[in-house]
Amino acid sequence: MSERLLTTSLRSVPWGYAVAHVMAAALAAVEPARATAAALRRDGDRLLVGAREYDLTAYDHVWLVGAGKAGAAMAQAAVTVLRDRLSGGIIVVKDDGAPLPALVGVDVVCAAHPTPDERSVHAGQQIATLLMQAGERDLVLALISGGGSALLNLPVADVSLADIQGLTHKLLACGASIGAINTLRKHLDQLKGGGFVRLAAPATVVALILSDVVGSPLDVIASGPTVADPTTFAEALALLDRYDLRADCPPAIIDYLSAGVRGERPETLKPDDPRLAVVQNVLIGSNTQAAEAALVAARAVGFNAMLLTTYLEGEARDVGQVLAAIAREIATYHRPLSRPALMIAGGETTVTIRGSGRGGRNQELALSAAIALEGLTDVAVVALATDGGDGPTDAAGAVATGDTVARARILGLDAVAHLRNNDAYPFFAALGDLLLPGPTGTNVNDLIFVVAG
Repeated sequence: MSERLLTTSLRSVPWGYAVAHVMAAALAAVEPARATAAALRRDGDRLLVGAREYDLTAYDHVWLVGAGKAGAAMAQAAVTVLRDRLSGGIIVVKDDGAPLPALVGVDVVCAAHPTPDERSVHAGQQIATLLMQAGERDLVLALISGGGSALLNLPVADVSLADIQGLTHKLLACGASIGAINTLRKHLDQLKGGGFVRLAAPATVVALILSDVVGSPLDVIASGPTVADPTTFAEALALLDRYDLRADCPPAIIDYLSAGVRGERPETLKPDDPRLAVVQNVLIGSNTQAAEAALVAARAVGFNAMLLTTYLEGEARDVGQVLAAIAREIATYHRPLSRPALMIAGGETTVTIRGSGRGGRNQELALSAAIALEGLTDVAVVALATDGGDGPTDAAGAVATGDTVARARILGLDAVAHLRNNDAYPFFAALGDLLLPGPTGTNVNDLIFVVAG
């Protein structure tokens, strides 16, 4: 993996290979199959999940369902553990070109991300059918990871897929937070906001969850299909006003949410629902684990390293400027770390689309940082999406250094113009500084590395 994370700039500096090694160590720490196997163990007819034990002889069937970018690897590990006790299942993953595993008794299907498509709805229908056939003596194992909200859809009555697609596009374009987006999704979809639990009741439900949300709130990850939802119809409707989307929102969505506010539509699953008594949710991986692994690896290869935060949020171009300022502080005053320094920040930024270019939040962050870093020597801001995909591109992010802008200028590229047009991808592609590891099979937000060699 280290070799796949190298770029032109990282290959050209003595510490570049060490930075690639740190990134690879972070990704290895949240490898989904390993995390699943650690949380799900079997000893004969005893199934151990986290701190709980399940007697498999008490169940007539064990079903496997799930959605998310890490679903394939998680499913492979789960099937290995469950073996002969598995009755069947359906897992939906992102269509990213990666080969799908052939699992006995389990269908692994593809759908679109970040905007759902017809395959998302078909997968939702299949999983809903499986869940509804589960009985009191059945065990449902759900594998949930980032991206599940888009990959798995079953819109509520009178709301179409086209309505959901339109709203999703507008929410992404305006820079809405994932919490806001998923509050709306939960109130417009039958599988989200505890939907798995409602449909599977009275079956026992156990969920293994790999977090792609800052702070790992379980109700937000993949819109919480196995988790109680604290949000309301009123909050969902208010978000349309907060982001000035009500006028452009499909009328069917406005009508459904308004009916919900009036009590004419069922709310999402709430914390006091008795059906939660037979539900266990286990967090098996997060951005924090990846960031901590990066910290250990950075120190092992000789960096003075610090984990700044795992709660990084905000507009990508603004965050890029702040992180570049930290790099300048280290380079100029040797604080808060002395060279060779590597500072780690985890989280996920957003982009308010202003132009018509191509890129993603990490590429935009790096481009903004490059402008602020201009003229500094032996410094870099490296922005990495842990799933290997940053926005609607095949890049995971980019590497910005103190000479990025000057190198681009020689090629006739204007960094400020590219940033203004949200067009970071072709900018970094021309420099050979896109991070192109391919799909990683995991998804725990983003990691940003501020480096002063």
